[in-house]
Amino acid sequence: MQSTPLSRRRFLQSTALLTAAPLILPSRVWAQASAPSKRFNVGCIGMGKQMGGHLRSMLPRDDVQVVAVCDVDTTRRENAKKITDEAYAKKNDTAYKGCAAYNDFRELLARPDIDLVLIATPDHWHAYIAIAAVKAGKDVYCEKPLTYNVHEAVELEKAVRKANRVFQVGSQQRSSKEFRVAAELVRNGVLGRVHAVGVSFGDPAKPYNMPAEEMEPGLDWNLWCGPGPLVNYNPMLSPRGLHNHFPKWRDTWEFGGGMITDWGAHHIDIAQWGLGMDENGPVEVRAPQNWQEARRGAQLVYADGTVLTHVRGKGVSFYGTEGEVHVNRGKFEFIRDGKTIHKFWDKEIDKGTSMEREVTLTEREFLADAKVKLYNSKSHFQDFIDCVVSRKRPICDVAIGASSVIACHVMNFAYHFGANAKWDPVRKRFASGGSSKWLTRDRYRDKWAV
Repeated sequence: MQSTPLSRRRFLQSTALLTAAPLILPSRVWAQASAPSKRFNVGCIGMGKQMGGHLRSMLPRDDVQVVAVCDVDTTRRENAKKITDEAYAKKNDTAYKGCAAYNDFRELLARPDIDLVLIATPDHWHAYIAIAAVKAGKDVYCEKPLTYNVHEAVELEKAVRKANRVFQVGSQQRSSKEFRVAAELVRNGVLGRVHAVGVSFGDPAKPYNMPAEEMEPGLDWNLWCGPGPLVNYNPMLSPRGLHNHFPKWRDTWEFGGGMITDWGAHHIDIAQWGLGMDENGPVEVRAPQNWQEARRGAQLVYADGTVLTHVRGKGVSFYGTEGEVHVNRGKFEFIRDGKTIHKFWDKEIDKGTSMEREVTLTEREFLADAKVKLYNSKSHFQDFIDCVVSRKRPICDVAIGASSVIACHVMNFAYHFGANAKWDPVRKRFASGGSSKWLTRDRYRDKWAV
């Protein structure tokens, strides 16, 4: 895609600001009628299923106001604008058309009145847009997996630190009690010496090979592909019309990382939280046998010898010399000395109790005097807003998100390249046995290089 001429960009920016001025006011103006820094203007980029959930949760709030939405698909962005305008009109009992809709994220980021940016685009766009956002002075909430490759994770972390912005990665399991308690059991030695971790999620990505279909009307396909290759259009990547499912672009090697970076970014993140490996990572990767066809079995090895294995299992499972804990969303099982202590996994089997009860009892009985207390967030988005106000780092700061996604990328090397290699988690590169070419794209398209 050719870059928009500067004169046109300035015209569009000034026009957007002028037309929006009567209804969309900078946060400093809102502050005159409320507590300072308590109402933030928000721009949303990537208006698919995931952002739909964020949008619905933000519209009733009084501390944020969605003033702009952006998507390369006309149907999706106009629908998001309509939902936003109608929600604020109903909330304020007045006509409202103050939400702007953009095709190009650069026009949204150029608006000085936008304080916060939410990014829920396909993975291959995360790093480029996030870096542009922090350079534009925005605080950012970006969906996981944080980046498409290792190189992008390194560059994004540098950009966030240089810009001194608040950055929350959407690894929301960290804000759920069952995951925090499971991690605290590990960190406080309740399981003894943890020597193995099992992480359960789906298959690695495959090369994109779908046939070309007629282009969706109103879709800027060139911009959708962006940093990635300009492939044939197929609704597998960008569904036609409005949709309520997660598209399959994440299953392609060109635009995602399969379930290794999708659900892996959730479960490996929790595994590293429990192992105390935030902002660190594995020192070795091991490929499974028959790695070309394998869908499970890749391993990451940590400096103390703990082995993390991609399995068909229960979510995240920590195995220690004195016990084990299994955790997934809404599910929890704690075993000590071979005896089940607390469990809620299947509501048809574990009747008469709940996940909340079993986790709370575990915390009271085994963690009351815990020396290690992990960051306790009860709401991932609220934690982001609180940190925007306090200027502290949130529960899943960019450095944590970077280390988690890099661990996912390293695991993917086992499936895609048969890697049996030593990894340096500090320098974020191979110590031996791997290729530096694997850390980035063969080629970034147009002007979208990170």
